[in-house]
Amino acid sequence: MLEKESCQNYRPISNYWSLKNTHLNPPFLSIVIPILNEAENLHTLINEIQTALEGQLDYEIIGIDDGSIDNSWLCLQQMAKQFDKFRVIRHRRSYGQSVAILTGVKVAQAEWIITLDGDGQNDPADILRLLAILHQPDRPAQLQLITGYRRKRQDTWLKRWSSKMANYIRNRLLHDHTPDTGCGLKLFSRQAFLALPHFNHLHRFLPALILRGGGEILSVEVNHRPRQHGQSNYGFFNRLGVGIIDLFGVIWLQQRSTLAEIIEDNQENV
Repeated sequence: MLEKESCQNYRPISNYWSLKNTHLNPPFLSIVIPILNEAENLHTLINEIQTALEGQLDYEIIGIDDGSIDNSWLCLQQMAKQFDKFRVIRHRRSYGQSVAILTGVKVAQAEWIITLDGDGQNDPADILRLLAILHQPDRPAQLQLITGYRRKRQDTWLKRWSSKMANYIRNRLLHDHTPDTGCGLKLFSRQAFLALPHFNHLHRFLPALILRGGGEILSVEVNHRPRQHGQSNYGFFNRLGVGIIDLFGVIWLQQRSTLAEIIEDNQENV
């Protein structure tokens, strides 16, 4: 486990990257964590991921500091120095959660990506539950996304109500058949993700865009925990305006989607 030291007294290793030896063989899983002002939650979260996954599979963790103004960057560097599976990246300023995820996925080495929030409300113990679905013989043939469903959310009534309304409206208009698109815990194909059209707030429309590209999705009920430290970086009103704009943008993309049906490929006979 990582030793917990004072982030206040830690000298940064470098301005942007912790320098790590790359894997000779790519890991099976890359865990991407977007982080904004979560210094008090990071140590516990990374230790929980280690507890859940160590000895189970080969993995890496990529933490993206999206312009934090607290001690998150110092804490990330402190932990990266102790843990050789942990790579950390720092944005010059805050670009948003979806951009932070894209940064992490671009540098990830694994074919499969797990994302989870840096606030510790997603339970790392659920990672293996999502991964187990990949090995089920009856899984959908074109499965590209498994997303968590927080049936019992541990949030304020306003966040629960606004999330419920947003999911209802999205599902009615986009037909993404996903009860909780805002859940940070997601497992998806790196190749499928990088092939998507990218824009900020994309993470909330990932199911609809995966379906648009011909992939299949599943929702799995996951644990959700109360926030222990800090406060949410996303409120009701700062999500509402951009959410409406993005929603109509995704509808536009869906209406202009064309999937070619291949009936012959001579490369298969080579």
